[in-house]
Amino acid sequence: MDALSRVLELAQIRGSLDLRCLFAGGFAVDHPPMPTGEAPFHLMLQGAAVVELPDGSSQRLAAGELLLLPRGNAHLVRDVSRASPIHPMKLSGEGIVPIRRNTDRGAEVDLLCGRFVYAPGAADLIMRSLPDVLHLSLEGDDVLEGLRGIVSLLRREVEEPRPGGLELATALTRALFVLVLRGYGLGDGVRISLLALLGDLRLSRAVTAMLQDPGKDWTLSLLAEQAAMSRATFARQFARKSDKSPMELLTVLRMQLAGEWLRQGQLAIGDVAERVGYQSESAFGKAFFQYMGATPAHFRRAHGQLAEK
Repeated sequence: MDALSRVLELAQIRGSLDLRCLFAGGFAVDHPPMPTGEAPFHLMLQGAAVVELPDGSSQRLAAGELLLLPRGNAHLVRDVSRASPIHPMKLSGEGIVPIRRNTDRGAEVDLLCGRFVYAPGAADLIMRSLPDVLHLSLEGDDVLEGLRGIVSLLRREVEEPRPGGLELATALTRALFVLVLRGYGLGDGVRISLLALLGDLRLSRAVTAMLQDPGKDWTLSLLAEQAAMSRATFARQFARKSDKSPMELLTVLRMQLAGEWLRQGQLAIGDVAERVGYQSESAFGKAFFQYMGATPAHFRRAHGQLAEK
């Protein structure tokens, strides 16, 4: 498994398609801040709208474009012309997701609204890699062909409800997030972050090695070998891409993997400690508490699979 896939697995990111909006004329829909661990998105299928943000800035969202708010910021979605709304909003449930509309005739705007839900920790490493507002066009670039395919399937499912449609739409929405990460990662100006690191073919090999064998006594030299670089070149290139040193990232990944194994509840705490490179259970407990804010035992009781049933 590649490094990004493993980090996303740890992050437990899932997609939710919440609403389809069909509008004509003037409209304005307020979206309050989302809870921690939820990132809303809007995908424009037809027409155009404006998204206003709390800092006074705005983004025009046209057909074939997606806007993601990784920090869950409050925002307003309105019509482009700022016309006064004259039709009341109605909510119905005739499709695979609820439909909000202000017209019973032909809609000028067809907008899919949803969110990505994730567990704090590993997902924070990904979300911090993204800007406060990620605005991505799905048109005019061959590398985004996969995104366009996902959007086409989503549109078909919401327009022609069929058995299993909601399950398929949910799976497609999660795939949409992965392809959004790819599309953003291929662009210019990706900030120093884990995502930038994973986008580097050679450096990502070192991250994959950490994830595959977290208990190994990794050194800078051993990680440099994984990337087929000298120690000095590896350290320099790593610093250009990541906001954490290799050893700091190793600790973060170890704690995330430990959290996953504690949630599963199949290994004793001492065995989890050994798997992530700690010979002493007490040393592991201190490191885990420092990073996760809970002892391994408390974390397992609070987040374990048995506690969730």
